[in-house]
Amino acid sequence: MARIAPAAPEVYTPLIGDDVPLVMKIHARATRPERVRTLVTFFGAWMTDTSLAPRLVELVRLRIAFHNQCRSCMAMRYDHATLDGVDEDLVCSLEKPEEAPNLTDADRAALDYADRLATNHLSIDDTVYDDLRKYYSDGEIVELGQIAAICVGLGRLDATWDLRDDLPEHFKQQGPASSGTIVTPWGGDSWVEVSLG
Repeated sequence: MARIAPAAPEVYTPLIGDDVPLVMKIHARATRPERVRTLVTFFGAWMTDTSLAPRLVELVRLRIAFHNQCRSCMAMRYDHATLDGVDEDLVCSLEKPEEAPNLTDADRAALDYADRLATNHLSIDDTVYDDLRKYYSDGEIVELGQIAAICVGLGRLDATWDLRDDLPEHFKQQGPASSGTIVTPWGGDSWVEVSLG
């Protein structure tokens, strides 16, 4: 059971609708529940109003979700990314991105950057930025960094809430996040499709 109970339906439904993931229902539990509408609008815009392809954004988001061990984040698949080619074969490539034949060198550079931001941000040096510049403009690198930073921060918060109540079995069965059990976004038989707009 989640460590924080969701807001009551009469609180979140007028703000963000009733068919929303548990994580958003808990964000609506804030002392000022209207903040959840701002969060939904902000996150949706930040993840979709970008020059980066939805496919890349989703790969980065899922890889960071793995590092954060945010079950809710790993269980979600955003519909705009699935329309851009993100399927479970591609998600499975995130297990070993350096070996995956369906990832490009540009994907690998972005995923390496995301890995480092999520696990050891001080290892990001000139070499990492030089590698990114082979494939992305400075403006795209800024957007990639912003998206990754948002995913790191929100994913870590959401992971502490131990959100498993509304997830597919793959994400529920294993012990609590604090038990040291490693959960992956790949290898499950189902996920939750979410629309960002």
